[in-house]
Amino acid sequence: MADLYLKALESERRSLWAACRLKGLAKDTPERQRIAELDELLAQHKAKKGA
Repeated sequence: MADLYLKALESERRSLWAACRLKGLAKDTPERQRIAELDELLAQHKAKKGA
């Protein structure tokens, strides 16, 4: 079965990353901070799923 939570996180991360690249946003912007949060959530979810 598809992991919809994982797909949603990855989709949000991809869209934010694309927007940041197009706009040339710095590391301390809210969008870049959200990407860091999403990275943590993805790592936690993958660790939980693997364990």
